[in-house]
Amino acid sequence: MATITELTAENFDQAIASGIALVDFWATWCGPCKILGALLESQVAPALDGDVTIGKVNIEEQADLAVRFEVLSVPTLILFKDGEPVETLAGIQKPDELIQKVKELKS
Repeated sequence: MATITELTAENFDQAIASGIALVDFWATWCGPCKILGALLESQVAPALDGDVTIGKVNIEEQADLAVRFEVLSVPTLILFKDGEPVETLAGIQKPDELIQKVKELKS
């Protein structure tokens, strides 16, 4: 099963540098973030095992990353391809739609 990695300023660029990465920008006080996090763990990560890097950025602890990618609300998901952001999604997303978006990026 794919793991979800906590991303920080120190490991972020390396984690998204190659291939597809799905990054969840979240906060501890955010109820929808908890729901999305559970969906990523239970449905998205297992379905994409080996196909994508999945990371989480706590915006309270990593404010510089949130500013860098202009995250204005949480939860926000950003899809990266080879280190470049290709799509930003705000709010809770359906797991099957996230899986499909990643698969489309890979093809």
